[in-house]
Amino acid sequence: MKRSEDLAPTLDPVSAEWIGALTGTASERHDGQVRLHGMLARVALHEMRRRRAGSSWLGGVELEDLAYQAAADAMIAILGKLQTFRGESRFTTWAYRFVVLEVSAKLGRHYWTLHPPAVLEAQDWERLVDRLGTDPGEQAERAELARAVRRAVDQVLTAHQRRVFTAIVVNGVPLDAVVARLGTNRNAVYKTIFDARRKIRAYLAANGYLDQSEAGAP
Repeated sequence: MKRSEDLAPTLDPVSAEWIGALTGTASERHDGQVRLHGMLARVALHEMRRRRAGSSWLGGVELEDLAYQAAADAMIAILGKLQTFRGESRFTTWAYRFVVLEVSAKLGRHYWTLHPPAVLEAQDWERLVDRLGTDPGEQAERAELARAVRRAVDQVLTAHQRRVFTAIVVNGVPLDAVVARLGTNRNAVYKTIFDARRKIRAYLAANGYLDQSEAGAP
């Protein structure tokens, strides 16, 4: 591993100080790692609290435990890849990415331990009518539209789109949980949901459940 004095000319002062602390003497490395873990733990706690806002399935000691696990795993990853840091961004920005990824993974895996996949009921599909932005009048119309949505999900979506759409839109599974289960990333899941909603609305319009002008709405 290159010493901090070799890297210093290309680094901002804050980043150079961090690299120096983490690659110095045994005493310097120990102190640097304590500081690093403290910083990562604060970021992890903040990110955990932000992502669970409005949800009731995680909190208190449980949330803090996951945050400290994420911080510890992020620190191991950072120390293992320290030699790859070239100063394209601040060291703190680079390090934050590791802990944010760990938070996503921890939240996702933990959700599935508490909420095994559920079988969809008829009322789940009826609630979906509102989430798609449709406005049926009578209860009978709502039930018929819900059945049409279910047919669209079965007939026009790919297996991957169907899995992601029913998890997030129908069952309300958190995005991080789906990302962790599929081993993908948030942007890919957003794109899948967008494409699935567009296909469903096109199907509903083609079969007389929506005006053609509404078919292109996401």
